[in-house]
Amino acid sequence: MLVESKLAPIRKGLLEFLVLKIVGARSAYVPDILRRLAGTEFATQEGTLYPLLSKLRREELVLYEWQESDAGPPRKYYRLTDAGKAQLAALDDYWNLINRTIADIGH
Repeated sequence: MLVESKLAPIRKGLLEFLVLKIVGARSAYVPDILRRLAGTEFATQEGTLYPLLSKLRREELVLYEWQESDAGPPRKYYRLTDAGKAQLAALDDYWNLINRTIADIGH
């Protein structure tokens, strides 16, 4: 469908924004991130999430630390760097601007 092809790049960019929001709220383990996205328009799987987290790490927006787990091997928890916090704040501001612009144009 033509509309679907137009929405794909928007969803991809918004997925990155949502992952930053999830990780920014508190350090997160990949299954936690997947659970938060499940049942939403942005539900995804490990095969999409791990490359995105690697990209965010290369861009120095997130980092990870290993934490011991009672339920098995240590787990990798992601959190925002200072640059990641700044990026998330900028994206939040831009998202609010876009919403206001769309609402203003629609009236």
